[in-house]
Amino acid sequence: MAKVTLEDVARAAGVSVATVDRVVNRRGGVSADKEAAILKAARRLGLDRHLAIRPTLAKRVAILIQPPSNPFHDQLRQGIEQARAIHRDLNLLFQVEHVDPARPDLIAARIARAAAWADGMILTVPAAPQVVAAIEALPPRIPVVTMADDVPARTRAAFVGPDDRQSGRVAGDLMGYLIGQGGGEALVLIGRFDMPGHGARSGGFIDVLAERHPAVRVCDVLETHEDKATAAAMALRAARANPDLRGVYLCTTGCSDLVAALAPIRRSRPIAIVTHELTPDRRLMLRDRRVQAVIDQKPMLEARLAVETLARLIGRLEGEAASIATEIQIVMPESA
Repeated sequence: MAKVTLEDVARAAGVSVATVDRVVNRRGGVSADKEAAILKAARRLGLDRHLAIRPTLAKRVAILIQPPSNPFHDQLRQGIEQARAIHRDLNLLFQVEHVDPARPDLIAARIARAAAWADGMILTVPAAPQVVAAIEALPPRIPVVTMADDVPARTRAAFVGPDDRQSGRVAGDLMGYLIGQGGGEALVLIGRFDMPGHGARSGGFIDVLAERHPAVRVCDVLETHEDKATAAAMALRAARANPDLRGVYLCTTGCSDLVAALAPIRRSRPIAIVTHELTPDRRLMLRDRRVQAVIDQKPMLEARLAVETLARLIGRLEGEAASIATEIQIVMPESA
């Protein structure tokens, strides 16, 4: 096979050889549109496959997630860093901002401020009206990718994450088998009612129990506001008040605190715990059988896919930019 030359790239991109030379050798002075066309042609033709051909113009990406004190969001952050390393040749600048889901007004303000400088956004935020309005007010030049939890904004370009209703059904089916034919009640703890994924999980959980495990009834669905101490207190209060409680489905953060709070009661009666996201702490609790099942959505992979989807939307990667339904994995004590 003949070696690809600068002349081949110039013909494919419809520019001069001198212009191709300036881009490939990173001397600048070429418009963003021409540079993008040249890079696309060079990659398609396979010009010097060992050469990382890097755009000279940086594209800036605003990323809004919760602080690393939330273990799931810490894994999302690690996935962003992994994507940064893998795709350093794309010249993407990530600005990660930590947001409080309890302050949708501040989240909306951050989205509005980022509109002044961002070329794209990756968001894991609540679907509060202020947030949805801020997304829909962004100029069309700024594509938005939602990650892990979708937001019903008409203008968001893509969603990367799992089918949360299906995840909830899987959790409910597991809970039904764990509690068994003797039956009992299960408590559902979600982080926020304005996070659509949390509501979808609880809905799927309730539906599959009614369909497949009628002896297991949901006693309550409570909102923890993503606070670990609140989750633990709610579970403990429910267990003390309800001798028929046999399971807790935790859709949010706070598993360590919840397990510790229920430990004295679980010594005298079984209470199964099913939760999400295989953080290091939850892996240990699985191995010790303090947690019975974890449904993991591989957040680091999810974050990398979100970055790649946005890179396609802003012209830094080839291929179709579409929503991606990520797979889930069930982890049990013997596979942790």
